[in-house]
Amino acid sequence: MVQTYGVAPEHPAETDEHGIVDESRALLGSGSSASSGRVQGKKLADGHATLVSCISNLSNTIIGSGMLTFPLALASAGMIPGMITCVLSGSVAAFGLYLLSLCATKAQHRRASFHAISQLTFPGAAVFFDAAIATKCFGVSISYLIIIKGLMPNVVLSLYHDLTSETTNPPEWALNGSNWITIFMLVLIPLSFMKHLHSLRHTSYVALFSVAYLVIIVIKCYFWPLKGMTPPGEIRLIHFTPSFVSTFPVQVFAFTCAQNLFPIYNEVKTNSQARLNTIIGGSIGAATLTYEIIAVFGYLTFGNKVGANIIAMYPSTSLFIAIGQLAIVILVLFSYPLQVHPCRNCLDKVFHPAHAISPPKVVSATEGEDEDDLAEDEHGHGHGEMSKFKHIVLTSAIIACGFTVAYLVDDLQLVLSFVGATGSTTISFILPGLFYWKLTRDDPSVRRLNMGAFGLMIYGICVFVFCLGFNIYGIVKGGSGPAH
Repeated sequence: MVQTYGVAPEHPAETDEHGIVDESRALLGSGSSASSGRVQGKKLADGHATLVSCISNLSNTIIGSGMLTFPLALASAGMIPGMITCVLSGSVAAFGLYLLSLCATKAQHRRASFHAISQLTFPGAAVFFDAAIATKCFGVSISYLIIIKGLMPNVVLSLYHDLTSETTNPPEWALNGSNWITIFMLVLIPLSFMKHLHSLRHTSYVALFSVAYLVIIVIKCYFWPLKGMTPPGEIRLIHFTPSFVSTFPVQVFAFTCAQNLFPIYNEVKTNSQARLNTIIGGSIGAATLTYEIIAVFGYLTFGNKVGANIIAMYPSTSLFIAIGQLAIVILVLFSYPLQVHPCRNCLDKVFHPAHAISPPKVVSATEGEDEDDLAEDEHGHGHGEMSKFKHIVLTSAIIACGFTVAYLVDDLQLVLSFVGATGSTTISFILPGLFYWKLTRDDPSVRRLNMGAFGLMIYGICVFVFCLGFNIYGIVKGGSGPAH
């Protein structure tokens, strides 16, 4: 039963074209809807994010260091199957985002979140869903710091030798990865305290330029090989190998970004379904194209001799490649705040569930009034928004705990593989399918889409079981599961 959070509807609930019960009209009164932005003659707060900003932030959330493994994915199955599985993985992820965008329209005005949708479907499990998502995002944020910690000494060494001489060595402190993550926290801390994803658009632009540079490296080195490169191995169109079992999950989880779909829905200027479809299609499409280019040219360059990190296959004696290694650091660096943001929001719902069901924010119709200038309520929550105190405390805790773990530990691959297998599967496949299926299961007009959502949920459960089992098998055999 869909909850109305104690608001007495003046009109019966309606059903939209997607079959989801629309109680926004009942909540907002006669002649109103969530998209109309009016409540009793007053205007609801609107978003400020542009289309480019949203696509960039979502693309940056998707594209990470995992793209460097895609050439190996092609080598494990052959070029044709590898390219097909990449497209299929992107398509399934896009379908999950589409279902979430449909569910988001049923939350209160620009208050969409996993918690809010859970309150409409499975209220008793809402806190557990948020805890799982927060754990997943926290784990990924730590992995980014550990990646930077491992990469920076090699980047410094390469740049130092390329810009000076091979006999000149950098100072010892510059070869300590822990020192570098300490330095980079000076940049990451203020970025992590940003309240809205839209505020991170500029760092996403820089990160995507880094991705473009890495794409240029892979293409350039195929047509004009560098001196000292590994000679190409055998290239096959179809050739499945045992390593396909470990590389396929990498492709599946390379499109994970559902944790930031709701914030983008809340912040974009016009959050119509057409606009959300453009954002989803643009970000997933850009990621798929990037993965395919790196995979194909990387595989054609090295064949079956390609390694798990395509950039590591190129000699770092070239300044061109050394800057590419630095580009990876920049990409990972600016992806960190995009994990802190959803982690903080989910923790807020865990510790204060009422935020997800508070009344929609109302502002006066006076032109030029900024939503951030609204008076806060007696609890300091600003009409359901996270209080400044809680914002500071949660962000500080996430950063401090993540930094401490990354500073003290060099490898969390095994732990993070379990976090990825469970968390990524849950937010990308299981919850989108489950939420939409529950909201529309009694509506015959969207039976096919409803069955598709059910199928996505089943697919997610299968991936969940497979990856979890593979990780456990890796422990028993003394290895490790696939990285996510």
